[in-house]
Amino acid sequence: MADDVKISKKKPSYPVSKNLDSYLSEYRRNMDLPIVYSDLLRFQGSVVVYDEKDQDTLWIRVYYSDTDRDEIDHSLKKVYSELISDGGDWILKYLNVDAIDYCTFGNSKPFRIKVRNILNDNYTYFYVKKADASRIYGLELEHMLSPYNLNFLVCKDTLIEEHIAGIPGDEFIKNSLDNCSESEKAQIAKEFVKFNERCTIRLLGDMRSYNYVIVPIHDFDHVVFKIRAIDFDQQSFEGKLKIYMPQFYKENNKMVEMVQNKIQNESIEQYRIEERSIVAKRIISFKERLNSLLKCMESDELSLSKNVDNLKEEIYNYTLDKTFRQSKSMGEIVKSTLDFVKRNYENVSTKVM
Repeated sequence: MADDVKISKKKPSYPVSKNLDSYLSEYRRNMDLPIVYSDLLRFQGSVVVYDEKDQDTLWIRVYYSDTDRDEIDHSLKKVYSELISDGGDWILKYLNVDAIDYCTFGNSKPFRIKVRNILNDNYTYFYVKKADASRIYGLELEHMLSPYNLNFLVCKDTLIEEHIAGIPGDEFIKNSLDNCSESEKAQIAKEFVKFNERCTIRLLGDMRSYNYVIVPIHDFDHVVFKIRAIDFDQQSFEGKLKIYMPQFYKENNKMVEMVQNKIQNESIEQYRIEERSIVAKRIISFKERLNSLLKCMESDELSLSKNVDNLKEEIYNYTLDKTFRQSKSMGEIVKSTLDFVKRNYENVSTKVM
């Protein structure tokens, strides 16, 4: 069951360094865009957005003057083209910006843009946020080390993110989990063990139930459930190891109980080893790109010195690997963690051969 895990009430936003900016340019994450975050703050008014049960969603729908709206709509459609397509203007005539929503909850204070194809009424979302180096590192690490590719762009102090589809974890736990079959619950429990391991390895914090989504996938005669992180603000900032383990949040208690009821300890360890092995293979596959990212991360300030000192000591006590005690930044701790996982995988693989 969950401990009393406490997260910093307000994590500072860290600027994009020159090294990180160069990295983003090299991998086509960085480009000039016709609109930035501050442009969207010029809204004239707003209305509250309610869900189908008339509950406040904590989002407001904003509106602009007629002059601003025309320019903003055109620019957002251009951003959509850059993010989703080839960046060409040919697609713009088929698009309509149906809604611009703003959320004051959380660190990033995002705008959510709903774009609809006028030919068939299919729609999708993307987000406009303030650029934060922590979040960018989190997105890149997720892209390389998780099973899921992520699409995002950075322009100066603005971050554009594609929408990650799925059922919010808190809603799924509250409204759907009890209706799952016993075999489905066992499969979700297995996935939670793997998700917990993946977050711990790459030091992604604050995975309370509303910061990840459940993705049901129909496979032949049954449904497979996957778990995806959707919030990357707390990438390697906090100083306590448990903050990087979703199992220790009270919001995930029902998931932890399900793991305890459905999976034996031997299987839990099996699934943890499986996930570490998969992550190790991704580390090897993305060797050059990952090394470039970690080099930027090692030199960047991404946390408080007391957090760095405490975390490296806790991980040392957990692994007994002296390398962690030599770390001088959060980036170095992340690198040491990934090296530790890769080294253990290679040692086992060599013995098997």
